[in-house]
Formats: sequence, structure tokens, C-alpha cells
Amino acid sequence: MFIFIFQTIWLFIDDLAGKGLDIVIIGKFLFYLIPDLTEKVLPLTVLLSSILTFGTLAENYEFAAMKASGISLQRSMLSLIVFVTILGGVTFFFANNVIPLSQRKIFNLRRNIAKVKPAVAVAEGVFSDFEGADMNIKVDEKYGDNDRFLRNVIIHEKSERNVNTTVIKAKTGELKSDENSDILQLVLTDGHYYKDIETTNNKNKLKFPFAQADFDTYIMNIDLSDFNNVDLDEERDVSTAKMKNIARLTIDIDSIKEDNYRIVRAFSKNIGSRMGAFVPLEPIDTTTVKGEIRLKRDSIIASKIALSKGNKEKQDSIKEDILLLFPDWQRMQILSNAKNATTGILGSVRGKKEEMQNRYKNYNMHILSLHTKYALAFSCIILFFVGAPLGAIIRKGGLGLPMVIAIVLFLVYYFIGVFAGNYAKEGNINAILGAWLSTLIMLPLGVYLTKRATEDKGMMNFGAVTDFFKDLFRKLTKKQRDDNEDAG
Repeated sequence: MFIFIFQTIWLFIDDLAGKGLDIVIIGKFLFYLIPDLTEKVLPLTVLLSSILTFGTLAENYEFAAMKASGISLQRSMLSLIVFVTILGGVTFFFANNVIPLSQRKIFNLRRNIAKVKPAVAVAEGVFSDFEGADMNIKVDEKYGDNDRFLRNVIIHEKSERNVNTTVIKAKTGELKSDENSDILQLVLTDGHYYKDIETTNNKNKLKFPFAQADFDTYIMNIDLSDFNNVDLDEERDVSTAKMKNIARLTIDIDSIKEDNYRIVRAFSKNIGSRMGAFVPLEPIDTTTVKGEIRLKRDSIIASKIALSKGNKEKQDSIKEDILLLFPDWQRMQILSNAKNATTGILGSVRGKKEEMQNRYKNYNMHILSLHTKYALAFSCIILFFVGAPLGAIIRKGGLGLPMVIAIVLFLVYYFIGVFAGNYAKEGNINAILGAWLSTLIMLPLGVYLTKRATEDKGMMNFGAVTDFFKDLFRKLTKKQRDDNEDAG
């Protein structure tokens, strides 16, 4: 856990460094991170400790003494099997209750920490959002004392409707602030000012589309009172898949699935009505005037088609036969309307496709999060049955070879889980399989190693492999010698 915590600190160093946070807040940040790390730490811990323990016992011939006393390997493992089973149950409770709570805590804490000192939050090359000031800033470079000088500044100011109506560009800038003041002063030099004029009259908007000004020096005073009075324990009701327990995930999976089906059905019905597809035809009633007109129209179309059969240039498609009923100017109109309608439908389909991909990704993430809680508990039990017999087979204790073997096996287990999870989120494989794949791969390895250790055999019978190739080589040599004798 100590190693993984330090590795995580480097990932979140931007959230902690230079923001004037006291040791209590940083300690709370790390404390909330610890439960999430157990998904990585606990399987590695079980695997490593089982290899070390049973490797040390085998190295000191303790298993030989047990077998001489009539104690089998399974009986010697019985107490640890009970312990690991209880550990799996505790892990399941932990994954279902503690980890979702810690995820919510760490999310809200990171969001609040980002507000503590927005002057430090101005990053290079990206837009930094100042929510309280309704603006965002992008700079190409920060330099000087405390990075207070800026180069190539772009500022977007938002209107009451949260629209970027004002754009300010400057070649250089300087941040000035006082520790006792809630005002951040931004001094811009050599720049341009653009602002859209919002009017209710469209005619006036055409006459005065925007205002423009050039400046040598422009001073902006940004009120930071909302930022500096941040309650770091404040929480918002934000919920992702990892922040939910099994009961909530089960309900949300069903609701998300029904919503996806409902949206797809509604969109399919909408597209079908826009295309005019699958519309049932009305029966022809020859007793009415409309029925007679329709019969005449159908007969004209049939005669046109019959006449066009003799001409190869008019046999391209039924479309041309129908267009023959209309004059040239109407044909162009019909084709133009059809093209525009098709383009609009295709654009709608592409937009809805991206939306549904995000929806199904969210659905897969909920299923993946649900089954990951079960898989984590079973992984502790299965990895014990991998590590314990492996330690008995290699007969090595200490932190040398057992550490190397444990890390290699854990990396295989971990990366299989990561790749399977990513594929499952994108829908390339079933989400249930993505959660269980790494555990299922370790299961036959545990069965095989336990069987070999019980029979007091090595990891592999290399003698049988070499005997097989020796027999194969002997047979090939004998066959070649017989063929040479027959040829002679």
C-alpha cells in the first residue's frame, strides 16, 4: 500500500502542489485514495504472502516433516483456506460499501481543492475555467517569479446565458494579487478586444454584429471571494458507476437498458416517418374519384416503364421511370429535396450514433462495476491457490525469487484485467466477461499448481518432454535408415 500511495501521489501532484493546503487536507486526500487502491494491492498482497510463506516452509523442509507425520498439503492449507475465504467476504463488503463512498469523497475533495487558488490553476496550453468569474483563460507560457507573467493570453468571458460573447487577446499579461485581498488583478498589454452585441431585433444585429477595440494596457479585476471561501468538505450529488453499490447498480442497469431501448425505438420511428418508409398503402377504391385518378397514374407509370424497356439509356433504375411523369424543373426540385432530406437524415443518424455509443458505454461500465465487486472477492481466493502451491513447488523463501514470480504473475493478472475492462467498456466483448476474464484465467493455473504440489511434483515434467522428443527423433532416424536400405 505504501508503494502504491507514492505512485498515486505523482498522478495527483497537480491537484496538491502550490495550493496552500495544510497537512490535514493532504492526509484526508490520501486517506480517501486508499480504499480505491485495494483493488490492486489486495490481490498482489495475497499472491506474494502465500508464495513467501509456503516457499519458506518448503525451503526449511517443513512440508517434508508434515508429510512424514501424515499431514497432507490440503490439511496444512486448511486454516489459511478458511482465512482467505473470510478475507474474500470482507473484500466483497469493502468493494460494495467502502470503495463507492471513498470515490464520492475523493471526487468532491478534488473539485473543491481545484477552487482554492485559481491563480495557480492557470495551466499552459489549455483553457482554465474560472466558474465564479464566468470566464476561462488560456496562456501559451508562464514565466517569472511565481509564474506571474503570461505570454499570448486568450480570455473568453461568458454572458448570463453561459455563451462566450467576449474574446480578449493579448501578447503579454501579469497576475497581481495580495494575500489579504479577494481581488486578482490581471494586467494585459498590447491586445485586442471583441464583443458580440446581443440585441432582440434581428435588423439591429445585422447592423451592429460586434464591437472591437485595440488597447495598450487593459486591467481586469477578478473577484475570488467565491473561490477562497471554499468548504473542502462540501459534497455534490454526483454519481458514476464506481460510486454505486450493488443494489443501486442493479436498479440503474435495468433503467439504463430500458431508456436505451426506448430512445432507439423512438429514433427509429422518427427516421422511418421522415423517410416515408414502411407506410402501409391505402386500398384502391375504384368507386371514388381519387381511386380512378390513382389507377390512371399507375397505368401511366406502367406504360412509361414498358416504353423505356426498349431504350437502354432509360433502364438504369425505377427512379428515372417515376421522374418521367414530371417536367424538367420539377425533377430538379424533387432530386434536390431528396438529397437534402437524405443528408439531414444521415446527419441525424451520425449524431444519434455517437449519443448511443456513450449511452451503451455507460451501460457497460455499470455492468463492469457490478461484476468487478464479485470478481475482486473471488480473485483473493483464487490467487491464494496460485501462490501457495507455487511456493511449495519452487521451495524458495525470502524476497528474491518469490518476489519476482509474484510480480510477474500479478502483472499478467492486472494487465489482462485492464485490457478486458477497456474492451468491455467499448462493447467489443461482453461486460461480464471483461470483469471476470483475469480471474478465470488464473483459475485453471491454480487448479494445475495445486494438483502438482499435492503430488509432490515440479511445475513441469521436463523429463517427459525430453523423452517425447528423443522418441520422435529415434523414429525419424529409423524411418530414414529403412528408406535408404529400400532405395539401395
